[in-house]
Amino acid sequence: MNELKTPDTANPTLLSDGKKGFNFWRFFWLSFLVVSLAYAWYCFYVPSNRVAWAENYNDAQQQAAKDGKPMILFFTSTWCVPCRIMKRNVWADEEVTVAVNAAFVPVAIYVDDPNAAEVVQRYGVGFTPKTIVTDSQGNVLQQTDGGMGKAEFLEMLDKRKLFAGKDD
Repeated sequence: MNELKTPDTANPTLLSDGKKGFNFWRFFWLSFLVVSLAYAWYCFYVPSNRVAWAENYNDAQQQAAKDGKPMILFFTSTWCVPCRIMKRNVWADEEVTVAVNAAFVPVAIYVDDPNAAEVVQRYGVGFTPKTIVTDSQGNVLQQTDGGMGKAEFLEMLDKRKLFAGKDD
């Protein structure tokens, strides 16, 4: 018997001549997924840096007193996206690494670490990132709330040097 052929409605990508056609929406969503995953990876990616970080606040204070250098306290957390951006754009920069290692004792203090609770309370840290420059005794010389870029960070370090020059 003669069977009537009907178009394949279950597979809309087949054209009338039986060839597969370009499926715009499949391509669109696949591209969207790839771009989204790349962006998510970029947001959470933090390159390594060569800053000579102290292990904790007490070690940093001892090292600062021994060397006569001021400290940079970088209050951060594992879940803080602006902190990660600052780690990627500021702390991983070679110019920042040279400037910090030459004149400061840096320490990263994780606010969600129970061992850092006393330091977090001492400096009144309510959110991250927060960057504080202190003298070797831990007295605040300058502080910046929130994230900042490389230029702003280097400017903050230069201001500290200017203040130090006026005290002498």
